[in-house]
Amino acid sequence: MMSNNSLVSEFIILGLSTHPELETILFIVFLIIYTVALIGNLIIFMLSIIDSGLNTPMYFFLGFLSFLDICCTSATVPKMLTGYVTKSKVISYYGCVAQLFFFTWPMGVELMLLTVMAYDRYIAIRNPLRYSTIINRTACINVAIVITILGSLNSMTHTYCTFRLPYCDDNKINHFFCEIMPLLKLACADTYINEIVVFTADFILGICCFCLTCISYVFIINTILKIRSAEGKRKAFSTCASHITIVSMYYGAVIFTYIRPRSSLSLEKDKIVSALYAVITPTMNPIIYSLRNKEVKEAFKRTLNRLVQQRVQNTT
Repeated sequence: MMSNNSLVSEFIILGLSTHPELETILFIVFLIIYTVALIGNLIIFMLSIIDSGLNTPMYFFLGFLSFLDICCTSATVPKMLTGYVTKSKVISYYGCVAQLFFFTWPMGVELMLLTVMAYDRYIAIRNPLRYSTIINRTACINVAIVITILGSLNSMTHTYCTFRLPYCDDNKINHFFCEIMPLLKLACADTYINEIVVFTADFILGICCFCLTCISYVFIINTILKIRSAEGKRKAFSTCASHITIVSMYYGAVIFTYIRPRSSLSLEKDKIVSALYAVITPTMNPIIYSLRNKEVKEAFKRTLNRLVQQRVQNTT
């Protein structure tokens, strides 16, 4: 069991900027970003459930991705926005524990999910006739359960290792939420073991998942190049373009933040990069997938028309 052996009972989150005059601008910007992320991901998540046209493994994973993005942004942004309104940057000790857990959980699961989605696209392009047999509904649910459990174990490990440390006098977190590395800098104890745990976990979830994703795309590209018609190549590549864009943004930010030498760490730079993978990327996911995906747009129109028709019927 984790116990509070610290002298501090609360932390102060310094935020993205220490300049009070920028807080109003930051509040407006992040309120807009969070609203777009929440509405966009919620729409895709609901469409993947209620629309029969999206009842395929690819959209099952896409809906799961949207759910994770909702969890990720909701773990950090609302608290930051509340701080801008109330002018209070204080978060309780156990509030910080909860924020760290509920942020690292969707992050870890999403890394594994992006790898699974790359393999899904490989099977769809390489073996289209066997696709429904290999990637069926049961397989999707089982994969989702496994990576959810692994992500939970990863998050619990990080949370326990971080908050088993004592925190003494300095309680000012140089970040916009309770992140691991800024917290370790405040600990009044040796953090060497924690840094090993962080690096090991992020190497497995970051580098290994990234390599597996790259391997899938090597086979995907090789398969696409063997397609004779230009139209066939275009259609095959279009099914992967959105995923490649998200993977590039997400892994680039995560690897920059975690998988690098200790001497190169800079919390000021990390805050900006963290905003990219914790807020901006979840906002871009529904935009990228919906704008480039004809099936998602058609599903949205069908659902909207159905709701309008039901509304008309109820009023007549």
